[in-house]
Amino acid sequence: MFAPRTWVVGEVVSAAIMNQEIRDQLNTLLAAWTPYTPTWTASTNPNIGNGTLTGRYMKIGRTVIVHINLTAGSTTTFGSGSYNWSLPFAAANAGASLVGTVQILASSRWAGQVVISPNATTFSIFAPISSANPRNIDFVTGTAPETLASTHQIRITFVYESAT
Repeated sequence: MFAPRTWVVGEVVSAAIMNQEIRDQLNTLLAAWTPYTPTWTASTNPNIGNGTLTGRYMKIGRTVIVHINLTAGSTTTFGSGSYNWSLPFAAANAGASLVGTVQILASSRWAGQVVISPNATTFSIFAPISSANPRNIDFVTGTAPETLASTHQIRITFVYESAT
């Protein structure tokens, strides 16, 4: 994807070459997002049961835009410990952690953050640990920032640089 051709002086440009180098590259930029199934883990792994867990991404060069949506069902179990999610591609060694956004829709709506470390294949999400002090954030678990239940949602969106 996005490996431009090296042109040679005096080369005759054909319609096939123009299609490959211009049309096909633009179509890739304008293409539909690619679905992927993120892996959701914790110290004791949660299980989506009859809920839904979907992911999709758009990769342009090494820039990856990701959206994940989890909707808990009546048989979803939430495990224990802090939640981690798989990335569609390993993160680059960018020398800094990257941050994205999280919305937890439960009894209350919680705004949180995504943290992706350099070279990571997974990421963690953080949210306020209480409504009394929204500046104090910690890992999201099945019981923090509140106890998750059927119909609750976690929506995650972020952009990061992939290693390849």
